[in-house]
Amino acid sequence: MRGMLTDAEKDAIRDHYRTISENLPGFRPRPAQRRMLAEVANALSRCQEKQGDDAPDRQGESIAVIEGPTGVGKSLAYLLAGGVMAKARNKKLVVTSATIALQEQLVNRDLPFVVEKSGLPVTFALAKGRGRYLCPQRIFALTAESAQGQLLAGDPVLTLWDRKPQAEEIEALREMADAFYYRKWNGDRDSWQTIIDDGLWGRVTNDRHGCLKSACPNRPECPFYLARDTLETVDVIVANHDLMLADVSMGGGVILPPPEDSFYCIDEAHHLAKKAVNQFSAEHSLAQAMGWLDKVGPVAARVETLTGKTDITGQAMEAADAAMETLSEWLWLLEGEEQLSANSENLEPTWLIEDGKLPERLQTPAANMAISARAIFKHLSAMTDALTEARKEKGNETVLIDKAAGDLGFLTGRAEQLMAVWDLFEKETEDNSPPIAKWITRRTEGKGDYLFSASPVSAAASLAATLWRRAAGAILTSATLRSLGAFDLLLSQTGLRWLPQVQCVALDSPFNFGEQGELYLPPMLASPKDPLGHTREIVEWLPRLIDTTEAVGTLVLFSSRKQMQDVAALLPANIRDALLVQGEIPKSVLLETHHTRLGAGQASIIFGLDSFSEGLDLPGESCVHVIIAKLPFAMPDDPVGRTLSRWIEKRGGNPFVELTVPEASIKLIQAVGRLIRTERDYGRVTILDNRLVKQSYGKKLLASLPPFKRI
Repeated sequence: MRGMLTDAEKDAIRDHYRTISENLPGFRPRPAQRRMLAEVANALSRCQEKQGDDAPDRQGESIAVIEGPTGVGKSLAYLLAGGVMAKARNKKLVVTSATIALQEQLVNRDLPFVVEKSGLPVTFALAKGRGRYLCPQRIFALTAESAQGQLLAGDPVLTLWDRKPQAEEIEALREMADAFYYRKWNGDRDSWQTIIDDGLWGRVTNDRHGCLKSACPNRPECPFYLARDTLETVDVIVANHDLMLADVSMGGGVILPPPEDSFYCIDEAHHLAKKAVNQFSAEHSLAQAMGWLDKVGPVAARVETLTGKTDITGQAMEAADAAMETLSEWLWLLEGEEQLSANSENLEPTWLIEDGKLPERLQTPAANMAISARAIFKHLSAMTDALTEARKEKGNETVLIDKAAGDLGFLTGRAEQLMAVWDLFEKETEDNSPPIAKWITRRTEGKGDYLFSASPVSAAASLAATLWRRAAGAILTSATLRSLGAFDLLLSQTGLRWLPQVQCVALDSPFNFGEQGELYLPPMLASPKDPLGHTREIVEWLPRLIDTTEAVGTLVLFSSRKQMQDVAALLPANIRDALLVQGEIPKSVLLETHHTRLGAGQASIIFGLDSFSEGLDLPGESCVHVIIAKLPFAMPDDPVGRTLSRWIEKRGGNPFVELTVPEASIKLIQAVGRLIRTERDYGRVTILDNRLVKQSYGKKLLASLPPFKRI
């Protein structure tokens, strides 16, 4: 049955919105924001509840895709409408973003603001993955061992030290252990006063396999479990895309609430498809696999002594031996492979397996690896269960049991990774569905080491199955979701196009682009396809385009670091003196210098790359001219992109038209969007790429830009 928005829900949203307008001097209700409030509430009201034991057949009725241009006030709209709907329908509101910066802004600024100014009674917390938290059991074990000088006695804890620790490492660990023990630190990596080295942090955090769970003596003070318990008590959870995707790929409800009990607000949703592809990919090095497989025997022997389970431990050793044998066979199979012969130009050659179809001679070894990896994972998991049982019976041996469990957890995590790689390698997809990219890289460090990597080229099917068909409701939003004026690219990459009832809405911009900005396309002679000629021409144009006597900011965006550096080196002194180049100084220092110069009445020019065309906020005089060196075409040179392009070509499509141009359209809109950030901003966008005028796709790209005055 289809839900409807109740009068009580409508009234609550209206009242809280009115309270904000009364509490904020100068608040102007924006039509686009009010429409977004309504769209969010209506979509979530169509959430279907479970009837008996049957899960509802969801067709996207409670999913809305909302493009909200800069200035609409998206976060206020989805937090207010989403918060009211989640409380009314007894759901959790899970807000996710692509970047840590937006996560922190939501928790530290936007949510407290909405709660305070609207009177909306919601509680909220930030959710992080397990890897951001200290494992007390590990750090106390490490520091106790170093105190007793036993680190290298007998079999060192292989998960924790594969070499002798240095004095400063032990000192750093002691400092962390003391701060945690005396409650001066909560065990969250991000709140430690200095940056903790990744290698060191890896020894004191834990994963779900290494965790002793309810059997852990330190569970009551475990930062991860304390944080997770908090999530059960709050109304709104702020996470990031990676954590949400990791949770649904493990079945949902592992770290975050189950999808069936959640309303998702996915901000910066244009990043979701790429993040999801990464989430479902896997890789492992042959030498490292041989290294840890070699340790399965000794660990299994210790587990056997503690549990007496000879059958499971024996099977684990057999499976590890079989895997090592098959990996040795792979070494021999790859030795003569032409594509992997190292030459002077390419020290780490990569063999991309065409269309993801393994040659016949590799099919059996791949299947054998997949079988062994599954067996190892299964038997290691059974050994963990056996240790849990033994701990209940043998209270006097808990120290040995916990050590064995820690080592076993390390091996189980590695086995899961091995299994993920070979499940993908073995899998052949149907001809009409997108392939799995598979590639092997020859490593230069270790002799005879290879890296096996595999990744789906599209996450559409996984997202549809694990998220969209299960979630109680979802809102996907961002300032740019349409490409070439349509939502098609986003819908196909995220799998939403298979759900016919998804609503797509493009809100109007609150800005008057025709009056606030202008667009200039200088008569460029050189095409960007001639990099030297194009660079020379940019160097000639910039002094004419930028007036260094005015105290205003200019942002020049490049698609290639080389071109950016070449242009910077060739410019006349007066422009060079006003220049700040991304990568030469930290971003925070660069922005601070930019504002300081403008404040002192000087001109300031920022040269930036792709990452500066998104999320950089330079309102008012700090940016009155955005100059784009060339159209942001990304040629697929990575294995996943190349495999996808070939698949499109084989089906009679054109990857440039179907992927490259639509993706460039989104990036171009984002770059142009740096100019007008508020109702009072003004300025000019200049694009130094004659393909906008000369190529047929140029008209489409221009048509999807804001309606600036053309000069």
